[in-house]
Amino acid sequence: MTEYPITTAADALPSGITTGPDGALWFAASGAGRIGRITIEGRTTDFPTSSPDSLPLAVTTGPDRALWFTEGNANRIGRITTDGHLSEFPVPTADGFPAGIAAGPDGALWFTEEDGNRIGRITPSGRVTEYPVPTPDASPLSVAAGTDGALWFTELTGRRIGRIDRTGRITEFPLPAGSGFPDDIVAGPGGMWFTASDANAVSRIDPAGRVTRFPLPGPDSSPSGIAVGPDGQVWYADQAGRIGRVGASGGIAVYPVKDGADTVPFRITAGPDRGVWFTELAGNAVGRVQTLPP
Repeated sequence: MTEYPITTAADALPSGITTGPDGALWFAASGAGRIGRITIEGRTTDFPTSSPDSLPLAVTTGPDRALWFTEGNANRIGRITTDGHLSEFPVPTADGFPAGIAAGPDGALWFTEEDGNRIGRITPSGRVTEYPVPTPDASPLSVAAGTDGALWFTELTGRRIGRIDRTGRITEFPLPAGSGFPDDIVAGPGGMWFTASDANAVSRIDPAGRVTRFPLPGPDSSPSGIAVGPDGQVWYADQAGRIGRVGASGGIAVYPVKDGADTVPFRITAGPDRGVWFTELAGNAVGRVQTLPP
C-alpha cells in the first residue's frame, strides 16, 4: 500500500475517484470545490469549479473522454476536459443535490438526486431528463451501469436497490432486515455489489433481486466505496481504516491503512496500473493497493 498526500489543497476532503482517459486518476476534492488529478507516480494537480463550496462528490469518465462530476451544493453537473476546460449544467429540480454519477450504455451520463428523489440523465451536450423515484424520500445516492443494459442505484434512506432502464422505468428491490443503509454500488461477478453502513457486510444483488450478504471481519467495519479491481475481485474502502477484498468464494481479506480510521478511506476504483486507488476523506490523501504482481 502506498499513500500520496494531496499537495494542492488543505482539507480537500477527497471523495469520488475514477480512472481518466489520460491514464491518471481523477478525484472530487469536495472540501475545496476542485477536481483533482493524480498520476500513477503520485503527482497531483487540480482545477477549480465555479465555486469553492460547490461540493463536488462523484466523478466518472464520460463517452466524450471528459470527466463528468456532480456538484451537490451547486446543484449542477460538471464536465472537465483533461486539459482543464470546465463546463457546468444546472439540474432542473431545485435543490436536487446531485450525488452519484455513472456513464450509461446509451452514451449519456446518469446521476442521482439525493434530495430531489430523482434519477437524472444528461447527454454530452447538456440536455437533462429526470425520473422520479417511486419510494418517497428514498435519498438515491450512488449509481452504476449493470451488465444488463440498465443503471442500478442505491436508496440510502429507502433501504432499497433501484434499477432504471433506458426508457426511465424504475424497479425497486427492498433489502432484507439488517441490510443497513445502502451506499456505493458496482457491477461485479454475479450481479451488483454494494456497501451499506450499519450492516458490517458487503452485499450482492442478482438480477432477480435476491441479496447475498458477506459479513466483514471486525465489529467496527463501515464499508463505503466499492469497485472491481484489475484482478477481477471486489474491493471496498472501509471507513474504519481498512481496504478489503472479497474473493471468488466469499472470503474476506483486509489491509490496514496507516493511521487507520483517522484517514476515513472513502471511495475506491480500479487504476490504470495493477492497483486499486482510494480516497482518504479525512487523511487528505489518495492511496493505492497493488492487486497483481508487478
